[in-house]
Amino acid sequence: MAVFSLRNAYLASAMVFAAMAPAGAAHAADFSVLYHFCSKANCSDGRWPEAGLISDEAGNLYGTTSAGGATCRLYGCGTVFKLAPDGTETVLHAFTASDDGSGPYGSLIMDGVGDVYGTTATGGSDGCGGIDYGCGTVFRINAAGKEKVLYAFSGGSDGAYPEAGVVADKKGNLYGTTSDGGGGTQCIVQFGGCGTVFRVNPKGKETVLYAFSGGSDGANPLAGLVIDKAGNLFGTTAYGGNISACNQGASPGCGTVFEITADGTEKTLYAFNGGNDGWSPVAGLTEDKEGNLYGTTEAGGSTTACNGVGCGIVFKIAPDGTETVLYDFTGGNDGAHPAAGLLRDKRGNLYGTTLAGGSGSQGTAFKLSTKGKLSVLNTFTGEGAQPAGNLLAGPDKLLYGTTQFGSDGTVFQVNK
Repeated sequence: MAVFSLRNAYLASAMVFAAMAPAGAAHAADFSVLYHFCSKANCSDGRWPEAGLISDEAGNLYGTTSAGGATCRLYGCGTVFKLAPDGTETVLHAFTASDDGSGPYGSLIMDGVGDVYGTTATGGSDGCGGIDYGCGTVFRINAAGKEKVLYAFSGGSDGAYPEAGVVADKKGNLYGTTSDGGGGTQCIVQFGGCGTVFRVNPKGKETVLYAFSGGSDGANPLAGLVIDKAGNLFGTTAYGGNISACNQGASPGCGTVFEITADGTEKTLYAFNGGNDGWSPVAGLTEDKEGNLYGTTEAGGSTTACNGVGCGIVFKIAPDGTETVLYDFTGGNDGAHPAAGLLRDKRGNLYGTTLAGGSGSQGTAFKLSTKGKLSVLNTFTGEGAQPAGNLLAGPDKLLYGTTQFGSDGTVFQVNK
């Protein structure tokens, strides 16, 4: 992909972190793997899921894998899958890198009739690298497994490489981000631009609501959006903002939290400074009833551990733009480099994952109480490794998620 992040650096192998402040690992009985990917010949069932899951009323889980599926390129072009409560996995669509897209990295949403919507980071057109490469798509897959590309990006001012999923409003409009494209010139990208926020209407017309410049407004949004009742959109950029610091990624700057109002006005709610306040937010946000936003940064914090870049934080941004660090990861048993967003329960507890750290050095699933106490729900070892997606709360008081590795990735459940 055109945009580098610390998250991408962990796709091939996990870093080993020295054990520091212990947080206590979960008992084995609290964790189980529901499905191992690449269980079928040629990984036709998918491999390397990077996003979280959604569920339907029957308890089926739905998600994406970034590779596997059809015999396509070196490792396959990815899938949309369904996992039944009895553990039966069904591939709803295997991408081919042609017009249908390739490489779904984001999560899905589902409408009232069971159709699912998402994005592929590549495929869909002949731009961004030549024939059968493409700049990414927005797609729909109906309950029968038929895929329709709603929009294929060209790589110009309309954006390129949507790495996150989409959100929808009541009218059926879809909103998302592209990590590249848009026409900015300040970012170190392949096809020009610092990323966009876009809307695709039910007829497939795309509108760029905002194109990032790479300056104080931010650059390279890698995560999806949240939408409030008034139609305002909130998200993060991995870079940009304070461009005098954090020059270790694709573009200058430490990243931002932003708002785009219903009329298309962009406002930087917070620009990270690269110190104790964190830097490089690559995950999306969670909003409470008071308008506070919760999220994670992949790096930064008070520690100099994790190769000197910091191990990441959990933060809260108040409506007035004030940031509060809720937790500062040490890189020890508590985990390091959270690359996923947070799940918030009715009591205000937050649940998430880290990409690395933990006693097994392969990441953790954690709970953060309203008092700032972190409990490790699971330390990943060989049974799943490096969870990068959000956790899903089930009706059975269990949490569901995916790991990228542990061979070729898993779907897991853990007791909260």
